[in-house]
Amino acid sequence: MFKKLIEAYRNRYFIAPVDLADSAETNRLHLIFISPFLFLFGIINLLVFLILYRDELSEHFLTFLYYSIIIVLSLYMYLHSYFVKNVTKEKTYWVKSLPFYIGFLVFLATGILAIIDNQPFNGLITCALTNIIALCIFSFSPLFFLVSQIIVICLIAADVYAAFELTGLMNVVLTAFLMFCMALYKCRTEKKIISLLKKQKQNLEAKTFGNFTLLYNNTVIKFSRTKSEELLAYLIYKNGSSVKTKELITALYGKNADSSRYGASLRNLIVDIKHTLSELEIQNFFISEYNNFRINPEVIKCDYYDFLEGDSVAKKKFAGEFMSKFEWAQGTSEFLKQKLIK
Repeated sequence: MFKKLIEAYRNRYFIAPVDLADSAETNRLHLIFISPFLFLFGIINLLVFLILYRDELSEHFLTFLYYSIIIVLSLYMYLHSYFVKNVTKEKTYWVKSLPFYIGFLVFLATGILAIIDNQPFNGLITCALTNIIALCIFSFSPLFFLVSQIIVICLIAADVYAAFELTGLMNVVLTAFLMFCMALYKCRTEKKIISLLKKQKQNLEAKTFGNFTLLYNNTVIKFSRTKSEELLAYLIYKNGSSVKTKELITALYGKNADSSRYGASLRNLIVDIKHTLSELEIQNFFISEYNNFRINPEVIKCDYYDFLEGDSVAKKKFAGEFMSKFEWAQGTSEFLKQKLIK
Protein backbone atom coordinates (compact mmCIF):
# COMPACT_ATOMS: atom_id res chain seq x y z
CA MET A 1 0.00 0.00 0.00
CA PHE A 2 2.76 2.43 0.97
CA LYS A 3 4.75 1.59 -2.16
CA LYS A 4 1.68 2.23 -4.34
CA LEU A 5 1.19 5.59 -2.64
CA ILE A 6 4.80 6.57 -3.33
CA GLU A 7 4.52 5.42 -6.94
CA ALA A 8 1.29 7.40 -7.42
CA TYR A 9 2.94 10.51 -5.97
CA ARG A 10 5.97 10.19 -8.24
CA ASN A 11 3.82 9.68 -11.33
CA ARG A 12 1.64 12.72 -10.66
CA TYR A 13 3.86 15.19 -8.82
CA PHE A 14 7.55 14.30 -8.93
CA ILE A 15 9.67 16.40 -11.30
CA ALA A 16 13.30 15.48 -11.84
CA PRO A 17 15.63 18.32 -10.74
CA VAL A 18 17.27 18.26 -14.18
CA ASP A 19 13.91 19.35 -15.67
CA LEU A 20 13.69 22.29 -13.25
CA ALA A 21 16.77 24.18 -14.45
CA ASP A 22 14.70 27.05 -15.82
CA SER A 23 12.52 27.12 -12.69
CA ALA A 24 15.70 27.35 -10.64
CA GLU A 25 16.72 30.48 -12.55
CA THR A 26 13.30 31.97 -11.78
CA ASN A 27 13.79 31.07 -8.12
CA ARG A 28 17.16 32.82 -8.17
CA LEU A 29 15.76 36.03 -9.68
CA HIS A 30 12.86 36.06 -7.21
CA LEU A 31 15.33 35.78 -4.32
CA ILE A 32 17.39 38.69 -5.65
CA PHE A 33 14.22 40.79 -5.86
CA ILE A 34 12.74 39.83 -2.49
CA SER A 35 15.83 39.76 -0.25
CA PRO A 36 16.47 43.57 -0.21
CA PHE A 37 12.91 44.12 1.06
CA LEU A 38 13.41 41.50 3.76
CA PHE A 39 16.69 43.17 4.72
CA LEU A 40 15.00 46.58 5.05
CA PHE A 41 12.16 45.01 7.03
CA GLY A 42 14.65 43.46 9.45
CA ILE A 43 16.81 46.60 9.79
CA ILE A 44 13.88 48.99 10.37
CA ASN A 45 12.21 46.73 12.91
CA LEU A 46 15.47 46.03 14.71
CA LEU A 47 16.25 49.76 15.01
CA VAL A 48 12.76 50.50 16.32
CA PHE A 49 13.08 47.59 18.74
CA LEU A 50 16.46 48.81 20.04
CA ILE A 51 15.08 52.33 20.54
CA LEU A 52 11.99 51.16 22.42
CA TYR A 53 13.54 48.37 24.47
CA ARG A 54 17.22 49.31 24.78
CA ASP A 55 17.00 48.95 28.58
CA GLU A 56 15.06 45.66 28.47
CA LEU A 57 16.95 43.62 25.85
CA SER A 58 17.29 40.57 28.09
CA GLU A 59 13.51 40.38 28.49
CA HIS A 60 12.95 40.48 24.74
CA PHE A 61 15.91 38.44 23.56
CA LEU A 62 13.85 36.25 21.21
CA THR A 63 12.45 39.31 19.42
CA PHE A 64 15.96 40.69 19.02
CA LEU A 65 17.06 37.30 17.67
CA TYR A 66 14.04 37.22 15.34
CA TYR A 67 14.98 40.43 13.52
CA SER A 68 18.70 39.63 13.55
CA ILE A 69 18.02 36.32 11.81
CA ILE A 70 15.96 38.06 9.12
CA ILE A 71 18.81 40.51 8.43
CA VAL A 72 21.50 37.83 8.21
CA LEU A 73 19.33 35.48 6.16
CA SER A 74 18.29 38.16 3.65
CA LEU A 75 21.95 39.06 3.12
CA TYR A 76 22.82 35.42 2.51
CA MET A 77 19.91 34.96 0.10
CA TYR A 78 20.92 37.99 -1.93
CA LEU A 79 24.66 37.31 -2.06
CA HIS A 80 24.28 33.61 -2.88
CA SER A 81 21.71 34.31 -5.61
CA TYR A 82 23.63 37.26 -7.06
CA PHE A 83 27.04 35.62 -7.26
CA VAL A 84 26.08 32.03 -8.05
CA LYS A 85 27.92 30.94 -11.18
CA ASN A 86 26.89 28.61 -13.94
CA VAL A 87 26.75 25.03 -12.72
CA THR A 88 26.14 21.70 -14.38
CA LYS A 89 22.62 20.99 -15.53
CA GLU A 90 22.20 18.24 -12.94
CA LYS A 91 23.08 20.57 -10.04
CA THR A 92 21.45 23.77 -11.29
CA TYR A 93 18.16 23.41 -9.42
CA TRP A 94 19.65 22.62 -6.04
CA VAL A 95 22.44 25.19 -6.21
CA LYS A 96 20.18 28.06 -7.28
CA SER A 97 17.24 27.06 -5.05
CA LEU A 98 19.24 26.31 -1.90
CA PRO A 99 18.76 29.83 -0.42
CA PHE A 100 14.99 29.44 -0.86
CA TYR A 101 14.87 26.15 1.06
CA ILE A 102 17.08 27.54 3.83
CA GLY A 103 15.11 30.79 3.95
CA PHE A 104 11.78 28.97 4.00
CA LEU A 105 12.78 26.85 6.99
CA VAL A 106 14.39 29.76 8.85
CA PHE A 107 11.36 32.02 8.43
CA LEU A 108 9.10 29.25 9.68
CA ALA A 109 11.48 28.93 12.63
CA THR A 110 11.27 32.67 13.34
CA GLY A 111 7.49 32.37 13.35
CA ILE A 112 7.76 29.56 15.89
CA LEU A 113 10.11 31.73 17.99
CA ALA A 114 7.56 34.54 18.01
CA ILE A 115 4.81 32.17 19.17
CA ILE A 116 7.03 30.82 21.94
CA ASP A 117 7.82 34.43 22.94
CA ASN A 118 4.10 35.00 23.67
CA GLN A 119 3.45 36.65 20.31
CA PRO A 120 1.16 34.02 18.75
CA PHE A 121 -0.49 36.41 16.30
CA ASN A 122 2.84 37.70 14.92
CA GLY A 123 4.20 34.17 14.76
CA LEU A 124 1.23 32.79 12.84
CA ILE A 125 1.33 35.75 10.44
CA THR A 126 5.03 35.08 9.79
CA CYS A 127 4.39 31.40 9.08
CA ALA A 128 1.38 32.16 6.89
CA LEU A 129 3.19 34.81 4.85
CA THR A 130 6.17 32.49 4.40
CA ASN A 131 3.89 29.77 3.04
CA ILE A 132 1.94 32.14 0.77
CA ILE A 133 5.06 33.71 -0.76
CA ALA A 134 6.56 30.26 -1.34
CA LEU A 135 3.38 28.99 -3.00
CA CYS A 136 2.97 32.05 -5.21
CA ILE A 137 6.42 32.53 -6.69
CA PHE A 138 8.76 29.58 -6.05
CA SER A 139 9.11 26.07 -7.45
CA PHE A 140 9.64 23.47 -4.74
CA SER A 141 8.73 19.97 -3.63
CA PRO A 142 5.19 19.51 -2.19
CA LEU A 143 6.53 16.68 -0.03
CA PHE A 144 9.06 19.05 1.51
CA PHE A 145 6.21 21.52 2.12
CA LEU A 146 4.08 18.86 3.82
CA VAL A 147 6.86 17.70 6.15
CA SER A 148 7.67 21.29 7.14
CA GLN A 149 4.00 22.01 7.95
CA ILE A 150 3.69 18.88 10.10
CA ILE A 151 6.81 19.82 12.07
CA VAL A 152 5.61 23.41 12.58
CA ILE A 153 2.16 22.32 13.79
CA CYS A 154 3.69 19.84 16.23
CA LEU A 155 5.95 22.55 17.67
CA ILE A 156 3.31 25.28 18.02
CA ALA A 157 0.19 23.22 18.81
CA ALA A 158 0.33 23.73 22.58
CA ASP A 159 0.98 27.49 22.37
CA VAL A 160 -1.69 28.04 19.70
CA TYR A 161 -4.20 26.06 21.76
CA ALA A 162 -3.37 28.14 24.84
CA ALA A 163 -3.79 31.40 22.92
CA PHE A 164 -6.74 30.63 20.62
CA GLU A 165 -8.21 27.41 22.07
CA LEU A 166 -9.32 24.44 19.96
CA THR A 167 -10.96 26.43 17.13
CA GLY A 168 -7.75 28.39 16.57
CA LEU A 169 -5.68 25.23 16.45
CA MET A 170 -8.11 23.57 14.02
CA ASN A 171 -7.97 26.64 11.77
CA VAL A 172 -4.16 26.43 11.69
CA VAL A 173 -4.29 22.72 10.78
CA LEU A 174 -6.95 23.29 8.11
CA THR A 175 -5.00 26.20 6.60
CA ALA A 176 -1.83 24.12 6.43
CA PHE A 177 -3.73 21.28 4.74
CA LEU A 178 -5.29 23.61 2.15
CA MET A 179 -1.89 25.11 1.39
CA PHE A 180 -0.46 21.62 0.91
CA CYS A 181 -3.27 20.89 -1.57
CA MET A 182 -2.36 24.11 -3.40
CA ALA A 183 1.29 22.99 -3.49
CA LEU A 184 0.22 19.68 -5.05
CA TYR A 185 -1.95 21.47 -7.63
CA LYS A 186 0.85 23.87 -8.52
CA CYS A 187 3.37 21.03 -8.90
CA ARG A 188 0.94 18.99 -11.03
CA THR A 189 0.38 21.99 -13.30
CA GLU A 190 4.11 22.60 -13.58
CA LYS A 191 4.71 18.98 -14.50
CA LYS A 192 2.10 19.14 -17.26
CA ILE A 193 3.68 22.30 -18.66
CA ILE A 194 7.12 20.70 -18.67
CA SER A 195 5.69 17.70 -20.52
CA LEU A 196 4.14 19.96 -23.17
CA LEU A 197 7.36 21.93 -23.56
CA LYS A 198 9.33 18.74 -24.13
CA LYS A 199 7.04 18.02 -27.09
CA GLN A 200 7.66 21.54 -28.39
CA LYS A 201 11.39 20.84 -28.21
CA GLN A 202 11.02 18.38 -31.08
CA ASN A 203 10.05 21.24 -33.40
CA LEU A 204 12.21 24.15 -32.19
CA GLU A 205 15.88 24.01 -33.15
CA ALA A 206 18.90 26.31 -33.13
CA LYS A 207 21.86 25.62 -35.41
CA THR A 208 24.91 27.47 -34.14
CA PHE A 209 27.81 25.82 -35.99
CA GLY A 210 28.70 28.03 -38.94
CA ASN A 211 26.00 30.68 -39.32
CA PHE A 212 23.21 30.94 -36.78
CA THR A 213 19.79 29.62 -37.81
CA LEU A 214 16.64 29.33 -35.71
CA LEU A 215 14.00 26.94 -37.03
CA TYR A 216 10.48 25.90 -36.06
CA ASN A 217 8.86 22.95 -37.81
CA ASN A 218 11.92 22.88 -40.13
CA THR A 219 11.19 26.46 -41.26
CA VAL A 220 13.49 29.39 -40.56
CA ILE A 221 11.95 31.87 -38.11
CA LYS A 222 11.96 35.36 -39.60
CA PHE A 223 11.74 38.50 -37.47
CA SER A 224 10.72 42.02 -38.47
CA ARG A 225 13.98 43.50 -37.13
CA THR A 226 17.46 42.30 -38.07
CA LYS A 227 18.87 42.51 -34.54
CA SER A 228 16.09 40.34 -33.09
CA GLU A 229 17.79 37.21 -34.39
CA GLU A 230 21.13 38.28 -32.90
CA LEU A 231 19.49 38.98 -29.53
CA LEU A 232 18.08 35.45 -29.40
CA ALA A 233 21.38 34.03 -30.62
CA TYR A 234 23.19 35.72 -27.73
CA LEU A 235 20.70 34.36 -25.21
CA ILE A 236 21.05 30.87 -26.68
CA TYR A 237 24.81 31.24 -26.33
CA LYS A 238 24.26 32.12 -22.63
CA ASN A 239 22.56 28.73 -22.21
CA GLY A 240 19.71 29.77 -19.91
CA SER A 241 21.61 32.30 -17.80
CA SER A 242 19.87 35.64 -17.27
CA VAL A 243 21.26 38.68 -19.05
CA LYS A 244 20.65 42.28 -17.99
CA THR A 245 19.73 45.09 -20.37
CA LYS A 246 23.19 46.69 -20.29
CA GLU A 247 24.92 43.44 -21.27
CA LEU A 248 22.49 42.91 -24.16
CA ILE A 249 23.05 46.43 -25.47
CA THR A 250 26.82 45.91 -25.29
CA ALA A 251 26.58 42.62 -27.19
CA LEU A 252 24.29 44.01 -29.88
CA TYR A 253 25.60 47.54 -30.35
CA GLY A 254 29.18 47.53 -29.04
CA LYS A 255 31.05 48.32 -25.82
CA ASN A 256 30.58 52.08 -26.19
CA ALA A 257 26.84 51.88 -26.79
CA ASP A 258 24.83 54.26 -24.61
CA SER A 259 22.11 52.49 -22.66
CA SER A 260 19.80 55.49 -22.72
CA ARG A 261 20.16 55.84 -26.49
CA TYR A 262 19.79 52.19 -27.41
CA GLY A 263 17.29 51.25 -24.70
CA ALA A 264 14.34 52.06 -26.95
CA SER A 265 15.84 49.97 -29.77
CA LEU A 266 16.24 47.03 -27.41
CA ARG A 267 12.63 47.33 -26.27
CA ASN A 268 11.50 47.24 -29.90
CA LEU A 269 13.52 44.07 -30.45
CA ILE A 270 11.92 42.44 -27.41
CA VAL A 271 8.43 43.35 -28.66
CA ASP A 272 9.32 41.92 -32.10
CA ILE A 273 10.58 38.65 -30.60
CA LYS A 274 7.55 38.20 -28.34
CA HIS A 275 5.14 38.97 -31.21
CA THR A 276 6.85 36.57 -33.63
CA LEU A 277 7.07 33.72 -31.13
CA SER A 278 3.47 34.27 -30.07
CA GLU A 279 2.25 34.03 -33.67
CA LEU A 280 4.08 30.71 -34.00
CA GLU A 281 2.62 29.59 -30.62
CA ILE A 282 6.09 28.95 -29.21
CA GLN A 283 5.66 28.85 -25.44
CA ASN A 284 8.06 29.56 -22.54
CA PHE A 285 11.12 29.99 -24.73
CA PHE A 286 11.97 33.70 -24.44
CA ILE A 287 11.62 34.83 -20.81
CA SER A 288 11.90 38.30 -19.29
CA GLU A 289 11.85 38.87 -15.51
CA TYR A 290 12.96 41.88 -13.45
CA ASN A 291 14.86 43.47 -16.35
CA ASN A 292 16.61 40.14 -16.97
CA PHE A 293 16.28 38.16 -20.18
CA ARG A 294 17.00 34.54 -21.02
CA ILE A 295 15.85 31.59 -23.07
CA ASN A 296 14.74 28.27 -21.65
CA PRO A 297 17.27 25.71 -22.97
CA GLU A 298 14.90 22.88 -22.02
CA VAL A 299 12.53 23.66 -24.89
CA ILE A 300 14.96 23.85 -27.81
CA LYS A 301 17.26 21.47 -29.65
CA CYS A 302 20.69 22.98 -30.12
CA ASP A 303 23.95 21.56 -31.53
CA TYR A 304 25.92 23.81 -29.15
CA TYR A 305 24.19 22.33 -26.09
CA ASP A 306 24.68 18.79 -27.40
CA PHE A 307 28.38 19.56 -27.94
CA LEU A 308 28.78 20.79 -24.35
CA GLU A 309 27.15 17.59 -23.09
CA GLY A 310 29.71 15.51 -25.01
CA ASP A 311 27.47 14.29 -27.82
CA SER A 312 29.67 12.63 -30.47
CA VAL A 313 27.37 13.58 -33.38
CA ALA A 314 27.47 17.26 -32.40
CA LYS A 315 31.26 17.15 -32.14
CA LYS A 316 31.51 15.80 -35.68
CA LYS A 317 29.27 18.60 -36.96
CA PHE A 318 31.53 21.29 -35.52
CA ALA A 319 33.89 22.52 -38.26
CA GLY A 320 35.60 25.31 -36.34
CA GLU A 321 32.99 28.06 -36.66
CA PHE A 322 30.36 29.15 -34.10
CA MET A 323 27.73 31.75 -35.01
CA SER A 324 30.29 33.19 -37.41
CA LYS A 325 28.38 36.37 -38.32
CA PHE A 326 28.38 37.71 -34.75
CA GLU A 327 31.51 39.40 -33.33
CA TRP A 328 30.81 38.44 -29.71
CA ALA A 329 30.83 34.73 -30.67
CA GLN A 330 34.40 34.63 -32.02
CA GLY A 331 36.01 33.65 -28.73
CA THR A 332 33.62 30.73 -28.30
CA SER A 333 34.90 29.11 -31.50
CA GLU A 334 38.37 28.80 -29.95
CA PHE A 335 36.85 27.49 -26.73
CA LEU A 336 34.99 24.75 -28.63
CA LYS A 337 38.14 23.86 -30.59
CA GLN A 338 40.02 23.34 -27.34
CA LYS A 339 37.24 21.14 -25.94
CA LEU A 340 37.31 19.12 -29.15
CA ILE A 341 41.04 18.47 -28.72
CA LYS A 342 40.58 17.38 -25.11
